[in-house]
Amino acid sequence: MFNQLGVIGCGLMGGSFALAMKRAGLVRRVIGYSKSPSTTELAKKLGVIDVVAESALLAVSGSDIVLIAVPVSATEATLKAIRHLVNPGVLFMDVGSTKCDVIEAARRALGERAASFVPCHPIAGKESGGVQHAEATLYEGRQVILTPQPFTNPQLVQRATDVWSALGTTVLKMRPHNHDAAFAAVSHLPHLLAFAYFQAIAEQPAARDYLSLAGPGFRDFTRIAAGEPAVWRDILLANKHEVLAQSKRFRTMLDQLEALIEAGDAAALEATLRPIAEGRSAWSLPSPAAPPGRPAAK
Repeated sequence: MFNQLGVIGCGLMGGSFALAMKRAGLVRRVIGYSKSPSTTELAKKLGVIDVVAESALLAVSGSDIVLIAVPVSATEATLKAIRHLVNPGVLFMDVGSTKCDVIEAARRALGERAASFVPCHPIAGKESGGVQHAEATLYEGRQVILTPQPFTNPQLVQRATDVWSALGTTVLKMRPHNHDAAFAAVSHLPHLLAFAYFQAIAEQPAARDYLSLAGPGFRDFTRIAAGEPAVWRDILLANKHEVLAQSKRFRTMLDQLEALIEAGDAAALEATLRPIAEGRSAWSLPSPAAPPGRPAAK
């Protein structure tokens, strides 16, 4: 049980973490800060937080666990603002979708105090952001990646593991570079493609007619193009080297398929598509973690 949770960034991710901690009975009080006062006022009105903090530093004051849920580009400025209260024994975590840049930001902003910071990436979210969409079950059954460094306090790494596990997640540990490479492939590039594909249709003269005929396949393929642009701007730029490497791989594969179509080579096209279809059919999402107090699904 924590006495006080400080949430810096009371949006979807921070708000859902606060609600999940309350639901699990892991915290007595939640104090929250957001850059927009209207956000924290709404968070309090909705019962997501109990107290509104007027600054990030005041959200940390008196807290024994702190979640930083800001855009990755704002991580360093946020850590600098709270640096003087980043004390040993207090667990500091983030929820950023990139990790190499976040860890470097922590090194620069915190120096030796970075030992109290446990980098985290919960694999959860929605297309609709904002605290009004926060829910206590957002993280339930999901994976959370921790990327601790050699200098990270191992006791705090264990505490972070225990907290996320108590919220019903499966906790994994990865090296930051491996994390960023993996998520460039399975998350960041798909978002980039969805943005590009939807816009390629939307800017055509007959776009309205085309979209009126779109079905579930188009809906599912483009769903993630509705993600918050500012969030994805930061992610794509922060992880640009890995994203561009994956984009080149995709372009190579697309070129191969286009060449077969151009040549009218039906046999080769089918032979190329078949193992791809079989591979996708064999793939499935990892089994969800069991919610607290409930056995895992078999």
